[in-house]
Amino acid sequence: MATATLTKSGDVAVIRLEHAPVNALAQGVRQGLKDGIAAANADPTIKAIVVTGEGRAFSAGADITEFRSGPKPPGLGEVIDGMEASGKPVVAALNGLALGGGLEVALGCHYRVATKAASQLGLPEVKIGILPGAGGTQRMPRLIGVEAALDMIVSGNPINAEKAAKVGLVDRVVEGDVVEGAIAFARELVAAGKGPRPISATRIDPASLPKDLFDNKRASIARHPSGPMAAKNCIAAVEAAVGSDYKSGLARERDLFLELAGKPYARALQYAFFAERQVANIPDIGKDVTPREIKTVGILGAGTMGTGIALAFLNAGLPVTVVETNQGALDHGAKRIRDTIDSNVKRGRITEDEGARRIGNLATGLDLKVLTNADLIIEAVFENMALKKEIFAKLDAVAKPGAILASNTSTLDVDQIAAATKRPQDVLGMHFFSPANIMRLLEFVRGKATAKDALASAMAIARRIGKVGVVSGVCFGFIGNRMVEAYLEEVQAMMLEGATPADIDNALESWGLAMGPNAMMDMAGLDVGYRIRQEHKPSEERARFYRVTDAIVEMGRHGQKTGAGMYSYGADRKRQSDPQIEAMFAKEGAAQGRANRKPEAEEIVERCLLRLANEGAQILDEGIALRASDIDTIYLNGYGFPGWRGGPMWQIEEMGLAKVVEKIKGYEARHGARWNVAPLLERLAASGGKLADAGVKG
Repeated sequence: MATATLTKSGDVAVIRLEHAPVNALAQGVRQGLKDGIAAANADPTIKAIVVTGEGRAFSAGADITEFRSGPKPPGLGEVIDGMEASGKPVVAALNGLALGGGLEVALGCHYRVATKAASQLGLPEVKIGILPGAGGTQRMPRLIGVEAALDMIVSGNPINAEKAAKVGLVDRVVEGDVVEGAIAFARELVAAGKGPRPISATRIDPASLPKDLFDNKRASIARHPSGPMAAKNCIAAVEAAVGSDYKSGLARERDLFLELAGKPYARALQYAFFAERQVANIPDIGKDVTPREIKTVGILGAGTMGTGIALAFLNAGLPVTVVETNQGALDHGAKRIRDTIDSNVKRGRITEDEGARRIGNLATGLDLKVLTNADLIIEAVFENMALKKEIFAKLDAVAKPGAILASNTSTLDVDQIAAATKRPQDVLGMHFFSPANIMRLLEFVRGKATAKDALASAMAIARRIGKVGVVSGVCFGFIGNRMVEAYLEEVQAMMLEGATPADIDNALESWGLAMGPNAMMDMAGLDVGYRIRQEHKPSEERARFYRVTDAIVEMGRHGQKTGAGMYSYGADRKRQSDPQIEAMFAKEGAAQGRANRKPEAEEIVERCLLRLANEGAQILDEGIALRASDIDTIYLNGYGFPGWRGGPMWQIEEMGLAKVVEKIKGYEARHGARWNVAPLLERLAASGGKLADAGVKG
């Protein structure tokens, strides 16, 4: 039940926000807080008021279900303003996280006491495309200073209680029971004759600030993760707090908030927020499925992927054993792991003790028998089916019963790999994205025999190592890379038509992608795709698109690692257009009869987006993906798709499926069968349905 309850501790009223698990500020909580403040002020025996949260959280902020339905009265700003107007001092007892509206409630209190365990105090609204809308942009700069407030509000990143005390966000940090500490603090205030201290009454003198503070801040957010508006509006809202009275600043905050709330960028980011939380919902894996215990992890392969995967587990505190076939490769991989950990220590990201602990959890070996006791074994070797089958047959012989055997394959048939063992129920795909210790996405491939508890275990371990785990069925390339195949094919086609690699990348990066496709291929290595095409012979039509790219690889130009690929690279690794490569595409395009027009930037973006989404719709229709939102979560977390664009599936829903089908059919008429529209899109367009209606529910 969502409420706020009032109790007494002598002459101090204690109001507890109650809405498990994180005391989200639903209508019942807001009403309860408003009523509790009024009741405490009306009680002559009460001298001060403490506001806290039930359980381990003060409040995580707004009730996210109201993002869609809209809030009911009383509004949070109204409640906070009423609390700040209390005639008796109000002390926030921050017993855990205080985020967004939760921190705005704390800012509306006259004083703040925090427990050392309060590690997340912040205003993260910018991350969902909006700004703090209940006075946060006005009270925060008045309390901790404009520069510090700008940093917190524009980044959306939280701080801990210790730092909060240093910047003046909290008045006292206590050990032990924070409510008791806040009650004691409140009594000290009363004894000292200190009454209410409303932050909103403070005035910020413009002359006290650096002259170009706001202009410099605006200049620093050219590619903000929230998109083109939210961070700018956050800055403008804080700027409105300078030199003006609170009510004027609050009105400006409200206007800026409403401007953002009506934009597609905010809708996209909020969609992404919900989508990421939905991926763990696997329809046939309920609470009755108990995950297997994973205490130790084995990694087979000490190359770039293997060492990255090892680091992901070491960083989460798990013991890891890395196995290689020769000592030189093993030593090189182990050194890379230790060097990365040492670098994090030197940069202050982790303590020396933590670094030593992680290195101490690393073991290595040359014999698969050292993996006998591992609970999870991940193969991370060359993408070759024969090799992987051989490895899994050997792992089957040495791994303990119940151990999960996972392949880091990015394209291969997991069912074939599982068939090389006598325990296909224990086999699944765990496709990490490079660099594996940094990238958030982890694509799980569920084979036809994969046991429910094996998949549940994998999903649980993903959360433990800080990954977003998304489930895919078995097909070539699974979800992410299968869609990339269509995307990159269209990129090749447009370069044969007359676009340069830079034309393609610049168009997509200007639209919002972190990296264009040609730069991405150069970074990953052009030879990776080349080897996949060598093993999985594409059709003659598809092979024609890649003739130039394959020739570039055969010239020894594999991308950044060789200093040249689609681009040339200097010592600074910055890409430079290469006339030789552009001429190769022009010549081949003319030979194929394609080089007759140069697509404009808008067309480049549209064709790439529609090829991605059309393939995604086919994947959804086949049941490879559970939900359209799962597909978008993959692209937002593994392929550099900007959150404020929502993902390829969200984009076509926003465009309107009927319009999308019309556009795809137009490209089919011009370019042929590769543009065949996905039947799912045709069905939904005809029925007026939505992508959310396809796939599984819940």
